[in-house]
Amino acid sequence: MPQSKFILATRGSALALQQSRMIQAAVEEAVPGSRVELLTIRTIGDRMAHQPLPQIGGKGLFTKEIEDALLEGRADFAVHSLKDLPTAIPSGLTLAAVPRREDPRDALISRDGKTLVELPNGAVVGTSSVRRSAQIKRLRPDLEISPLRGNLDTRLRKLREGNLDAIILAVAGMRRMGFENQITEILSPDVLCPAAGQGALGIEARADDHRTLRALAALEDSWSRLSITAERALLESLGGGCQVPIAAATGREKERMLLTAVVIRPDGTEAVRASELSEPDIFVQEKPASLEAAQRLGAKLAELLRNKGANAILHEFSEPGPLAIPETP
Repeated sequence: MPQSKFILATRGSALALQQSRMIQAAVEEAVPGSRVELLTIRTIGDRMAHQPLPQIGGKGLFTKEIEDALLEGRADFAVHSLKDLPTAIPSGLTLAAVPRREDPRDALISRDGKTLVELPNGAVVGTSSVRRSAQIKRLRPDLEISPLRGNLDTRLRKLREGNLDAIILAVAGMRRMGFENQITEILSPDVLCPAAGQGALGIEARADDHRTLRALAALEDSWSRLSITAERALLESLGGGCQVPIAAATGREKERMLLTAVVIRPDGTEAVRASELSEPDIFVQEKPASLEAAQRLGAKLAELLRNKGANAILHEFSEPGPLAIPETP
């Protein structure tokens, strides 16, 4: 009999299961004698898989039912794609661990091997992300954007068999599923700024479940936690709704974190972009000082964006309250 048994709640998509199996193996390795069992849960975002995400709206499309399972004690922890996890975590739950982040960038996969600049006028690009479509419209207003949902296998099949010339997906998902060789071009954040939290996993647990929290502590990666803390603080400070494309990317400049963000109209006609450096020595401070510095960085950049004109976009399209912009089924 194992010394510790844990129940891991996860969505049932192939990517979600792959990510959860990675965490399952990591916990079982970190806690000798432990066993982690998967509990598959279908979220509202999964049940409405054929509707474009911007039309569904709302927060927690891919997380609420999973969080309910945690709060009700049916699961001990859950694995989320952090870009789908709302910034307001329900009372009683905590973001217990952020493992090492995968590449946060977006990837273009084209049918004929053409890069973004090489796509012909009128080419059809598949994505259901308002963030991706808005930035593509601004870069290439001649391209046609077509809604695209489904798991990675489904999207890649639609590219091969449908009328799409290219699709845009997260590099992280492609790598985790072993599809990296199908990527045509990895898009720089200067070209297509990624979603806040993209490429990172968030492990959520009950705040008072000390046994589980101790087990998950071994999976924590300090840089990943700092970067997503800054990005999510930016989202929370801006308070933009699901219809507002907000993108964010973090980098390192010596001893400082560099946070860059874009607020853009969904039709791509107007964009506000800004960057901000953290206070010095953010990487050598002890928690919670380092996390507080990352939060201040996100809030400071949000204020800078507002001062540069982002308020007009946010007020026109915003929904009240903190959120994550749902992107991936």
